[in-house]
Amino acid sequence: MTDFDIDAYHRAAQTGPCFVCQMLAGAPGYEHRIVYDDGDHVAFLDKHPTLYGKLLVTPRAHVEDTIGGFTEEGYLALQRVVHQVAGALAKVVETERMYIMSLGSMQGNAHVHWHIAPLPPGVPYHEQQFYALDWSTRGRLQLADDEADHLAERLRAQLDRPVVGEEA
Repeated sequence: MTDFDIDAYHRAAQTGPCFVCQMLAGAPGYEHRIVYDDGDHVAFLDKHPTLYGKLLVTPRAHVEDTIGGFTEEGYLALQRVVHQVAGALAKVVETERMYIMSLGSMQGNAHVHWHIAPLPPGVPYHEQQFYALDWSTRGRLQLADDEADHLAERLRAQLDRPVVGEEA
């Protein structure tokens, strides 16, 4: 784990542009390792994980209301992607429990996104749940670029579909 400037992160989330929209537009500084893209939804490795393999799943469309921003069909389609991506993650990363939650705020990181975080086996109870996801208690897991690339490739292989725009 490495130290993480939480205050700078929160300032950027509250005053900067939408990080998901910027990533999808290819803006410099917003690059993420995308592991799934069906044209309507994307899943990508979290840049600031506390747990190895943590992913985010989001609709491509900028939606800010977790429930009311979707039709029932749209919401269920997103949840199918969450289920599929979490299943692939469980095959790639040893996990005792898969945490799945929507976080964010209308005051920062408003674009709806679901966090998928694999809790590894053997973590003591008092270090699980929200503690396992808290930068202030755990710091940020720093992966070397080649390790993150390898993890992303393994996830793409489990998902058995190319990312939109890539050759099969």
